[in-house]
Amino acid sequence: MKRDELTRYLDKLLDAARFRDYCPNGLQVEGGTAVHRLVAGVTASQALLDAAVARGADTILVHHGWFWRGEDGRVTGIRRTRLRTLLVNNINLIAYHLPLDSHDEFGNNAQLARRLGWLADGRFGDQDVGWLGRPESPTSLEAVAGRVAEQLQRMPLAIGDSARLVRRVAWCTGGAQGLFEQAIALGADLYLSGEVSEQTVHLARESGVAYLAAGHHASERYGVQALAEHLAERFGLDCQFVDIDNPV
Repeated sequence: MKRDELTRYLDKLLDAARFRDYCPNGLQVEGGTAVHRLVAGVTASQALLDAAVARGADTILVHHGWFWRGEDGRVTGIRRTRLRTLLVNNINLIAYHLPLDSHDEFGNNAQLARRLGWLADGRFGDQDVGWLGRPESPTSLEAVAGRVAEQLQRMPLAIGDSARLVRRVAWCTGGAQGLFEQAIALGADLYLSGEVSEQTVHLARESGVAYLAAGHHASERYGVQALAEHLAERFGLDCQFVDIDNPV
């Protein structure tokens, strides 16, 4: 498959042009023109790059790519080493950030809901990145936290009354603790995101709305994995998901 054909397909599928994002979406580093073997992962870290080289990949697909707004743009140190790995091995780097959070089927929020058995029925927040819905049946915060731990293989940080009955849920994977107050205003009994801040604890205690911090990496493994599986099925590409553990 041609690289440009793949990126055009992904740009359209994920509606990438719609988003105002903190980084460029789509092709970030140009490698070879043909795509045969693709390695997918959450973040374009050196460990993932090395894994792609070891597997003979010509393309890397990630959720967290490079060139973030406001960061130092000089290609030195770690940035030089990472970029050199791609250029020397002629590997493409393709990344989708907010488009891969938001997508109805392959997005991180959609994939997380599928694993937790949550039924989505609304969106909220800037660019509608936050999701609203309900569990299959009302259940306690303790039971929800247990389901999250089972599905994500990581014990979440739960703030709130463990016996609280959860009928309405809101969620946004990754570092979206800033949407918690909006979720409260929309009547959620529970809000889940990947990270937690100091003020989040007080907001949960004072509002009575439970908060689950499920892990940034843990909550965002499934979108890019589902997208890679889709590409393998649709185009016959050799797609491998590589999970580089991250405790955050």
